[in-house]
Amino acid sequence: MWPTDASWGLEYCTLILGPGKIRPRDTQALLPTTQAMELRKRDYHMERPLLNQEQLEELGHWGSAPRTHQWRTWLQCSRARAHALLLQHLPILVWLPRYPVRDWLLGDLLSGLSVAIMQLPQGLAYALLAGLPPVFGLYSSFYPVFIYFLFGTSRHISVGTFAVMSVMVGSVTESLAPQALNDSTINETARDGDAARVQVASTLSVLVGLFQVGLGLVHFGFVVTYLSEPLVRGYTTAAAVQVFVSQLKYVFGLHLSSHSGPLSLIYTVLEVCWKLPQSKVGTMVSTMVTAAVAGVVLVLVKLLNDKLQQQLPMPIPGELLTLIGATSISYGVGLKHRFEVDVVGNIPTGLVPPVAPNSQLFSKLMGSAFAIALVGFAIAISLGKIFALRHGYRVDSNQELVALGLSNLIGGIFQCFPVSCSMSRSLVQESTGGNSQVAGAVSSLFILLIIVKLGELFRCLPKAVLAAIVIVNLKGMLGQLSDVCSLWKANRADLLIWLVTFMATILLNLDLGLVAAVIFSLLLVVVRTQRPHYSILGQVPDTDIYRDVAEYSEAKEVPGVKVFRSSATVYFANAEFYSDALKQRCGVDVDLLISQKKKLLKKQEQLKLKQLQRDKKLQKQVSPEDRMEDATASGQEDSKALDVSTLKALGLPQPDFHSLILDLSALSFVDTVCLKSLKNIFRDFREIEVEVYMAACHSPVISQLEAGHFFDASVTKKHLFASVHDAVTFALQHPRPVPDSPVSVTRL
Repeated sequence: MWPTDASWGLEYCTLILGPGKIRPRDTQALLPTTQAMELRKRDYHMERPLLNQEQLEELGHWGSAPRTHQWRTWLQCSRARAHALLLQHLPILVWLPRYPVRDWLLGDLLSGLSVAIMQLPQGLAYALLAGLPPVFGLYSSFYPVFIYFLFGTSRHISVGTFAVMSVMVGSVTESLAPQALNDSTINETARDGDAARVQVASTLSVLVGLFQVGLGLVHFGFVVTYLSEPLVRGYTTAAAVQVFVSQLKYVFGLHLSSHSGPLSLIYTVLEVCWKLPQSKVGTMVSTMVTAAVAGVVLVLVKLLNDKLQQQLPMPIPGELLTLIGATSISYGVGLKHRFEVDVVGNIPTGLVPPVAPNSQLFSKLMGSAFAIALVGFAIAISLGKIFALRHGYRVDSNQELVALGLSNLIGGIFQCFPVSCSMSRSLVQESTGGNSQVAGAVSSLFILLIIVKLGELFRCLPKAVLAAIVIVNLKGMLGQLSDVCSLWKANRADLLIWLVTFMATILLNLDLGLVAAVIFSLLLVVVRTQRPHYSILGQVPDTDIYRDVAEYSEAKEVPGVKVFRSSATVYFANAEFYSDALKQRCGVDVDLLISQKKKLLKKQEQLKLKQLQRDKKLQKQVSPEDRMEDATASGQEDSKALDVSTLKALGLPQPDFHSLILDLSALSFVDTVCLKSLKNIFRDFREIEVEVYMAACHSPVISQLEAGHFFDASVTKKHLFASVHDAVTFALQHPRPVPDSPVSVTRL
């Protein structure tokens, strides 16, 4: 029987040594004197009533939190609202009027010049990586950078060409451009391969921009959280391998056929091995020597920059010096005509007019554009947040998505390919004194000068030098291979995500590899929640703290009480595992015991029916006086028969505990399957005369329990306690209940 309301207020939450008194003397005996004295200072004494959920709500005046409908504010129209939206989506209006010219301008000018010096060779090199003429790398280093200057919120990232993005674009152009040559969807003026690839890449950039702007406007910036750090690092490492393999044809001076789709990397490596013996020895040696010399010079300059980092006001522009030196030597020696070394060729001066994207290509580019949009944003926002934390300002992820989207959208109209931000250039921008987006604007204006006046000077630049620049800049991403060792020690699940992402990207190519990696990481989350850690809790001596008895040797189970906890929330994917683990950890075969009980009760019912039939036959043969005596005797027998339904009366073994407490502190939500599982737990354990309580449930979960009509006459809020210790204390004060009738035990 449940106690009356008056008796509830007299029960107190007490520890083994008394009400709320914590005395860690056993622990202090093992500690130095100073630490023991410190612990004594932290002792506390607290006495409070034992609280179930019903009493807690009454004591704390619980009420559901008011809901905020943010969408209503989006639909409000006012002058202040319009001004706030303008400042939100055009951040330059916020920071530029407050720009400290004296303090920041010199550093931004120097930083912008340093970044532009790196941007020039990387833009030329990454354009080849995307399968486009080098000049389009310069366009992609100007338009998107200037657009980000207007709309971006990060002060230190360097937007522009990036190796991973370029190789993703290259895989798309290689797969579609050959098909597009004979396709009516391509304009009549775009008949050669370069024009077709440029049209595919620019249309892809517009689509990427549309995706990013759309996601940013609906505040969908959180979507990048599904790309975990191990996934991104494994993906970029595999992309670096793809980039390295794609540059082999320039290093060895080979002409390879285009490969796209799954196993394209394997096919490319096999073709390189097949064509190496067939190539001209003189051309191959000249190209290899050119690439090797350029690579050695770049590596030496980078090592020198690292060593003299503190002494130099800005890094030595090794890539620019290599470009100038290689172009001069190539022009003077005549590498193109004498040794047949491939060179960049004609670089037109001036800007190109805007060109509308080919909308008929949208259906072919939709999947690749979405993948590129996510990867580009993931790289940019991760770098942006790192610099923001380091320098103490905030980066708006949704506005960053809009800024990148506008950069790619407007850049695509001016025949740029999709861009993101570069880690190496961002580090240079920060280390050389960059303080704001002005550094990006300075670098874009320097690139504009090269496009308009100086671009044609690099027509004799060997492509092998650009390949060497790309390969040397892969050092950081290829260095992520060491993640395998660190993740093996830190987290095997993250290592599995890293390896699966790496192998899927290598084998399936960049777009399908990303899809496979995301699906695998999400499935791994589901699997990990399906098999959480289940534990039986015991009380740590002299405290109200309960911990896993398998992990804490001093934690002891409270006699007659089982406390069970799961490390994950209970929902449809693991509700059955939760119930099975509970019954297994309790040490009682609940299902077998219930089955035996039902068989014995059914057998008793059959015996009662037979006895009633016999009694009816006998009643016909006895006098009325004897019937009255038999009715009185049968009434007494029926009152005794009510107790026959107990396990003890049936001769079945009884559990060694009378109360079960479910620690629900890990629950973050409940679904209908979880509600049914909890109901079944109450039903099954009551069948074997064990009362069930719940503890430490969060308010949102309680609201969901109420919405799901979980609480009723048999399971009330008096079964739910504020803490595990409240539930244990109450269970000890109310040991094994004896059911009034078999029906009242099983009914829910």
